[in-house]
Amino acid sequence: MTTTPLPRTLPAWIKALDAVVLPAFADAYTQVQRALRDSSQSMRQISELIQDSPVMALNVIREANRDAAAANKPAESLEVALSRIGLKRAEALFQRIPAVKPGEVPAPLRQLMLISQHASQQASGLFAARLARLWQEIHWSSLLFLSPIWTLVAAHPELLEAWEQRVLVNGEPAPKVEQELLGISLLDLCIAMAEHWALPGWIALGYRLLRENRRMLIKALHIARDNEHPLHQQQMLDADPELRRWLTLPSNTIVLANGLALSSHHSWSGIHSLRWQRLAGLYLQVPLGELQQLVHQQAAASAQAIGPTELWHPAQGLLWPWDSQFQQPRRVEAPAAQVQVEPWRALCRELLSERSPYGNVLQLSATACQALAAAGLSRVLLMLVDRRQNRLVAQQASGLPEAAARATLDPEQSQVLRRLLEKPALLRLNPGNVAQFSALLPGTLKTLFPGEHVLLRSIGLDGRVVMLVVADQANAPLSDASVQAFGKTVLCIERALATFSKRGR
Repeated sequence: MTTTPLPRTLPAWIKALDAVVLPAFADAYTQVQRALRDSSQSMRQISELIQDSPVMALNVIREANRDAAAANKPAESLEVALSRIGLKRAEALFQRIPAVKPGEVPAPLRQLMLISQHASQQASGLFAARLARLWQEIHWSSLLFLSPIWTLVAAHPELLEAWEQRVLVNGEPAPKVEQELLGISLLDLCIAMAEHWALPGWIALGYRLLRENRRMLIKALHIARDNEHPLHQQQMLDADPELRRWLTLPSNTIVLANGLALSSHHSWSGIHSLRWQRLAGLYLQVPLGELQQLVHQQAAASAQAIGPTELWHPAQGLLWPWDSQFQQPRRVEAPAAQVQVEPWRALCRELLSERSPYGNVLQLSATACQALAAAGLSRVLLMLVDRRQNRLVAQQASGLPEAAARATLDPEQSQVLRRLLEKPALLRLNPGNVAQFSALLPGTLKTLFPGEHVLLRSIGLDGRVVMLVVADQANAPLSDASVQAFGKTVLCIERALATFSKRGR
C-alpha cells in the first residue's frame, strides 16, 4: 500500500500509480516462466499462457511501448509486444513482478481484475467474431481498459468499496464522488495513465469518448431507447451520418464491453445496465431481448473460464430475481456500543492523574486511543497539529487500515478542518447534515471513515488547538450514550495534555 495522504493532482497521481508494482498470480507466473525457458515453445504459445495473467500482459505491453521509437506505432496486442521486446527481456521483466497466491492479493484488486476479465469475454463474444480482423485489438484493449484503476485499487483498496457504496448503492454522481475521493476526475486520470503507459490506442480513445463525446453518447442513448422499432432506429441513424459513423467505430466495442461488465456487477436490470444493453443492441442492430441473451451467455462463459472463486461474478446474479441489486448498503449491527466500563474507567483515571505518567506525547496518545476504543468507538484516528508545517499528522489509529497511521491532512484544503482548528469544537456528522459537510472534508478522511455517522472533535491547550480526534462505530448510528462517552473521554484527554505540558515546571 502506498503512503497517505492520497495525491490530489494529476501529476502526483501519475507519479504515484507509475510506482505501483502489481502482483501476478503464482500459478500462471510459474507456467509462463517455465515456457520462456522451453525452446520448443513458440511466441504464440507463450502469449496464450500470458493471457491467463492480465498483470503480466500489461507489463509486456507497457515495456514494449515504453521506448520513444514505439510511440508512433504502439503494440496493440500481446503477441506483437512480446515479439518487440524478445523473450530474454520478457524473462528479466517478469523477475521484477512479485508472484503471490490469489489470497495474498487484496480482494478489491482481484474483484476489479475479475470485472476486466468479464469485460474481455463480453467484447470477444459480442464483437470479435463480427470484426474478425480486429479480434486482438478488441481482446487486449477490453481486458486492459481498467488497468489504470488496477494500480489505483492496488495502492488504495478501500477506494473501490467507497466508490461502489456511494455511486452504485447510494446513486451519488460519479464525477462528484471521484472529485471528493481523488481530487481529480477519474476519466482524466485514466486518459493520462493510458497515454503515459502508451497502452493500446483504443483505451485512451474509449476514455475520451466518455469524457468528450457526451453529446454523441446522449443522442445514441436516446435512439437506443426505441429498441422495439429497429427500422425507426435505422432511419434516425441514417438521418444523422455523423452519429452513425461515430457509433460504429470499432474502438467503441471496448467501452460497450466494459460498460456492460461494470454495470452488471451491481444489477442486470438497473438503469445503468439497461442503458449499456440498449446501446450495445443499437451497435449490433439486435433487439434488446436477443442482446440480453447474448450478454448473459457471455457472462456465464466468463464465470466458467474464471472457475470457482469467493469473489462476486455477475453470472451468479442471473439466478436471482431479475430486479435484484447485488451490492447492498453496508449493514452494520448497532454497536455493542456499551462502554467497556472497567477498562475505560482505568484508562480515564490514568489520563486524569495529577502527575503525568507519560514520558512523551506518543505514550499519552496511545492511552487516549485505547480509552476511546474502550468507550465503544470501533474506528479512531488521533492527529496532532504540526504548527511548523501547518498540517495534521496521524499519531494513533485504531480499527483502520494500516495506511491511516501515516495520514497527513492540509487544513488549507478543508473549510471544516480550518474551523475545527480555530478553537476546540465538536462536529457530529449524521444523515441530516452529511451532505452539507461532505464536500468540505478531505478525501483521505472520507476514505477512512466512509459513512454518515462520524464524530470530529478538536482539543485545545493553552488557547490553541493541538489535537484532532475522528471516530465512529463502523458507520452505525451513534446513540446519545455513545456521544456522551466520547465527550467524557475527550475531556480526560484534554486534562492529560494540560498535565503533561506542565511537567518539570
